[in-house]
Amino acid sequence: MKILVLGGCGVQGRTALYDLASDADVSEIICADICFDELSKIKSFTDMKKITTAKIDAQNKSELLMLYKKVDVVIDLLPKEFKTHVNEAALEAKIHVVNTNYMYDTQDLDKKAKEAGITIMPECGLDPGIDLVIYADARSRFDSLSLINSYCGGFPEKKACTNPLNYKLSWIWRGVLSSTIRDGRIIKDRQIIEIPGARQHDESFVHAINFPDLGTLEAIPNGDAVFFTDRMGLTRTIVNTGRYSLRWPGWSAFWRPLKELGFLSEDPVQGLDGKVSPMDFMEKHLEPKLAYQDDEKDLVAMINIFEGKKDNKKMRFTASLLIERDLETGIMAMSKGVAYTACIVAKMIVNGEIKGKGVLSPITHIPVAPFMERLKKRGIIITEKMEKLAD
Repeated sequence: MKILVLGGCGVQGRTALYDLASDADVSEIICADICFDELSKIKSFTDMKKITTAKIDAQNKSELLMLYKKVDVVIDLLPKEFKTHVNEAALEAKIHVVNTNYMYDTQDLDKKAKEAGITIMPECGLDPGIDLVIYADARSRFDSLSLINSYCGGFPEKKACTNPLNYKLSWIWRGVLSSTIRDGRIIKDRQIIEIPGARQHDESFVHAINFPDLGTLEAIPNGDAVFFTDRMGLTRTIVNTGRYSLRWPGWSAFWRPLKELGFLSEDPVQGLDGKVSPMDFMEKHLEPKLAYQDDEKDLVAMINIFEGKKDNKKMRFTASLLIERDLETGIMAMSKGVAYTACIVAKMIVNGEIKGKGVLSPITHIPVAPFMERLKKRGIIITEKMEKLAD
């Protein structure tokens, strides 16, 4: 099996290289990126003999095609801005693609992928990704569902909370900033509620949850929960649903006034030399201040809660996980959740365990039991609880 990893030198990319290199079924891995200095961080514990490097401009179709023709599947770990280039080249090369970005309007791409006889599987990371496979598992356990609440977040262990944000970077800081102004939708008491990105951190939309072994965490609306109930055919009957980011308490109180003052605007500030926006400043000013030290762990906490009926009984199903950074290798908890998922699914496609063509979804097309077992072998264990509720 030959696999191309686009963005292979990033935090998630290096974790994917490490995971793939340990698999006897993988004979060759092409790491495509623009710079390869970061590969030195995994050389001491990774079989580098399988890995070759290729410098690439991911907006150049001919460069993508040249690499695509050498492999069986592509794992795309580039920022979402590149997905159009990545997918268009895949259609021409007739090669499968797995990526970790959200899937939205893909009807035209789905038709073209089916015609090309390829599989394109977005949302194959942590969130979205593992959570959506849990959605599929939960749906199979109930006759009907009335509540779906999904919570996930990456943040430092307590001793690594050494700044006023109680936050450090386990993925792209610009992406974190953009997520703080992302519009969202939830369903509350059967009513769809639109949450503008500017209002995401308002007290009326934020609530606290208790996470096992961590204590109180803050839950902030994160994206469009209705998009997923639509995909599952549940929007007309669901009573409550939401998707939430998790942070240590105080996150929303920090961002709320800054957003009111326009610190996340992408419009250039008048009166400054050059076209510098508040968002640009926040990115460049804060990013170097939010790095993890070698002896500090990042954590990933996820909990998915489902309520509904099974055999005319009201039931609640809870599935949770907690991932920690491996200090021996330096591999981040966040990159385990993202990269391991993408690697598992890419190999499932090549092996024929996932047979569908077109744009597929983890909710529908990833076989739950083998996926969960392979996560477990990598140290990611889903804790499950099914309980009866009072009528």
